[in-house]
Amino acid sequence: QVQLIESGGGLVQAGGSLRLSCAASGRTFSSYAVGWFRQASGKEREFVAAISWSGGSTYYTDSVKGRFTISRDNAKNTVYLQMNSLTPEDTAVYYCAADGVVTIVTTNPSAYRYWGQGTQVTVSS
Repeated sequence: QVQLIESGGGLVQAGGSLRLSCAASGRTFSSYAVGWFRQASGKEREFVAAISWSGGSTYYTDSVKGRFTISRDNAKNTVYLQMNSLTPEDTAVYYCAADGVVTIVTTNPSAYRYWGQGTQVTVSS
């Protein structure tokens, strides 16, 4: 069993930065791939980025490439999403998710077993 708790969301002006954290409980977390997803109001949940269990491989959706960076510290059971050059289009609830068998290029949310409760990111223009 893995429990995930996101933090770091908030209100930021366009062009600003935020760093989201996903803290996990469970001894097996370091063997899980982790993804970040987001869901804007009235829209479906969409894939943002993912990282392999070792941190050696990452994958991003095109709209965040060059602006967002996913990383992990398995000693701290934490995955991060550094978000730079934010735009109002990045406004959404951001969720982290973990799974032991998913590949990081899988963008379908249903492939992930464990989910956090989400953290709101609001980017003002």
